[in-house]
Amino acid sequence: MNQKLSITLPAEMVEAINARVEAGTYGSASEVVQAAIRALVEQDEDYAARISSLRARVQASIDDPRPDLTGAEVKAHIEAFFESRR
Repeated sequence: MNQKLSITLPAEMVEAINARVEAGTYGSASEVVQAAIRALVEQDEDYAARISSLRARVQASIDDPRPDLTGAEVKAHIEAFFESRR
């Protein structure tokens, strides 16, 4: 169900909306705002999914039973890896 909403926007945002309507990209200012809100919701959902994935990877690393490595050991592993790729 659609609801009417009154908002105040900066002039540059109004110009951006009007430009898209005038170009024929959208049929109305409402369509532009709806598309923008859909994009914002999608962006927020993608961000939340990436954060959740990152948290899971960090937790998996914390829970990893293998022994911790020193900085020198990490450097040696990285150098050996790149040396083997030559």
